[in-house]
Order: sequence, then structure tokens, then C-alpha cells
Amino acid sequence: MPPEVRTIMNLTPYRQALALPGLRPLLLVSVLARIPLTATGVTLTFFVVLDLGRGYGAAGLVGAALTVGAALGSPLLGRVVDRRGLRPVLALTTVAEAVFWASAPALSFPVLLPAAFLAGLLALPIFSVIRQSIAAMVPAERRRPAYALDSMSVELSFMVGPALAVALATTVSARTTLWLVGAGIVASGAALWLLNPPTRSADEPAGPQPRVPRRQWLTPRLLAVLAVSTAATLVLGGTDVAVVAVLRASGEVGWTGAVLSMWAVASLVGGFGYGAVSRSFSPLALMAALALCTIPVGLGGGHWWLLCLALIPAGALCAPTIAATSDAVSRLAPAGVRGEAMGLHGSAVTVGIALGAPLAGAVIDASAPLWGFVVPGAVGLLVALAVLPVELRHRRQAAAEPAPVEPAPAEPDLVKSAAPADLAPAIS
Repeated sequence: MPPEVRTIMNLTPYRQALALPGLRPLLLVSVLARIPLTATGVTLTFFVVLDLGRGYGAAGLVGAALTVGAALGSPLLGRVVDRRGLRPVLALTTVAEAVFWASAPALSFPVLLPAAFLAGLLALPIFSVIRQSIAAMVPAERRRPAYALDSMSVELSFMVGPALAVALATTVSARTTLWLVGAGIVASGAALWLLNPPTRSADEPAGPQPRVPRRQWLTPRLLAVLAVSTAATLVLGGTDVAVVAVLRASGEVGWTGAVLSMWAVASLVGGFGYGAVSRSFSPLALMAALALCTIPVGLGGGHWWLLCLALIPAGALCAPTIAATSDAVSRLAPAGVRGEAMGLHGSAVTVGIALGAPLAGAVIDASAPLWGFVVPGAVGLLVALAVLPVELRHRRQAAAEPAPVEPAPAEPDLVKSAAPADLAPAIS
């Protein structure tokens, strides 16, 4: 086997990461726990439309209420994790999830709407907790493959969760599916409570620490990473809607599942490659490449298989981009506020998805399905240009400072030169 192939297929980073105590069970729980969470949106949609007899607009309002609540609650819960520990937050949110999902099938629409907001506010913080625990378990130099595994587990969850919810809602009932999804979420909270993964590493101080003012850690660089995270998921949310619109316009809507599955598989392959290569990639470069590759996707909309091929480059950059932003936040945030920082990252990801879908929908309604890819991709590129000066300023300051006597773990560069040849191993 040629040396280049052996380099690309190097599994050593994954073996080293998975050999760390506690990481394997954490990743296993993360996959199983995220499946019911990824099914919440489609399950509530079916319930509102089929059981309550409302339209899709009303279902969208319930989904929006849940999303807004989650975006507001994620950093607040992360802050409580920093101050009080993980188990009290898991106990509170698991009970809140049990109350909501047990009562939701009996609620009328006017009551379901505020209840969904409260449920989002106290939603089980699986995504941010898993990423915070990875930062505590894994040394900085091994986090890239660990976060790549985390991003791949998210892709697997999104491939299974919504599809399973659709199958149950259409063959059994939406009301029963609500109870099953709720039972899965409560079981996930209980499993994570029993596992009780660490939120601080062994060499970081445990217990409540003196409060660090936000102005000291919520730096322009961290804000830039959060902006990149939002832009990345905005592009992904827009792509999801645009795929359906393009296939519907070409009379091939029945192939939607196959196209979205190909997109997810490309993301899994890209995430695997990102964790296996020996060099790091900046989140800004990855997001800019994702946005750039998304813009021309609609040109392949004439046939479903052309759309599949057009989605492969952008799909291969999905998981690496999210993994890179998670890694960057874990390095830039001090240990004492890492929970709140990861909560902000979760909010940024949630807001991006919430904005991407309606943006693409509005553009498609006003023009053509092709523009559902172009406009979100262009927004991503504009965010990359807006963030660029922050990193350039940091790099100038770093170049002006004397080199440290001993090497320290490098902070993630948001803008590390990534020529097409450099990106090739990550998307192979």
C-alpha cells in the first residue's frame, strides 16, 4: 500500500482516543441518547397536524417555541453545570422532559405552545454535555478524533431518529410516538446520570470556582467561532429544505430519502477523514469551503442522482466543520466556564438551523429552488469574510509576541491556510 494511502487511512488517532478511560461508554450513550432527541421535531409536527388538526404553520410555531427555548436554556444550564455539577442539571432536565412528554398528548394547541417553550428551556443538554465531557476526558492534542467521532454520532442519530419517528407516527399514531420519544429521552437522561461523565479534567480544579467575568473569556475569537458555528448550521438547514424543493420541482420527490442519506454518508466519510489525518483544519476555512461547495449544488437538480453527486463535496465538510468548532470552543474557554461556553456553542448551532430552513424557504418561494442553495451558501461566505479580520488581528499579535520557553498547546487557528490540496485528505 502506498505511503499516501496509509497516511490517509491512519487509524492511530482513533485508537489513541478510544483507549482513554470512559470515552467509549460516553460515545455509546451519546448515540443512543441523541436518537430520540433528533426525533422531537418531526414527532411534534405529526401530532399537531394529524391529532390536533392544525396546519403546518402551527406545527412550525411549536417547533420554533421548542427551538427558542433550547437556544436560551442551553447556556443557562451549562452555567449551572459549571457551578453545581452535572448530576443536579441532569436530574432537573430529566424530570422536566418526563413531565412534558407525558402530558403533551393531552394538551390543546394553545397550551402546547408555551409548554414547548418551557420544555426547550429545560431540555436535556445532551449535545453540550457530551462535548464538555470530551474536553474533560481527552487531552487537547487528541481532541480532534474524539470530536470527529462525536460529530459522526450526531449524523448517525439524525439518520435514524427522524426516520424512526416518521415510521411510528404513520403506522401506529403520532400520540403514541410522542410517548415513545419522551420515554427514550427520559431513559437517556437516566443513563447519563448513572454514567456521570466528568466535566473537568483531572488536572483542573473541581467544584465551584471564583466566577470569571464574561468579558475575560467571551473574547472576539470565541465570538468568531460561535458565528462560524451559526453560519455552518444555517447552510445545513437551508440545504435540507432546498433538497426537498429541487426534487419536488423535478418530479422526483420520492427520492428525497435517498438523496439525504447520501448527504449524511458523505458527512460520515468526511468526519472520519477529518479525525484520521495528522494535521488540523481551521473551523473558518472548513465553514467557508462548506458554504462555497453548497452554492452550486442546485445545478445538479435535473435528476436525483446528479443531486447526490453534487452534494458529496459539501456533505463531506459537514461533520468536520461542526467537530472543528466544538474543538475550538473547548480550547478557548477556561475550564471553569466550559459548560456555559459549550451551551453557547449549542445555542449557536440551534440558531443556525432555525434560521437556515425559513431563509431557504422564503428564497425558494420568491424565486426558484436553485437559490435555496445559493443564498445560504452566500450568507456563510459573508460570515467568513466578517470573521476574517478577528483572526488576522490575533495572528499579528501572536507574531509580535516572543516565543514561549516551553511549547504550550496551540490555540485553534480560525484561519489556517487550507489550499484545495490540503483539504483533499479530509474529504477523501
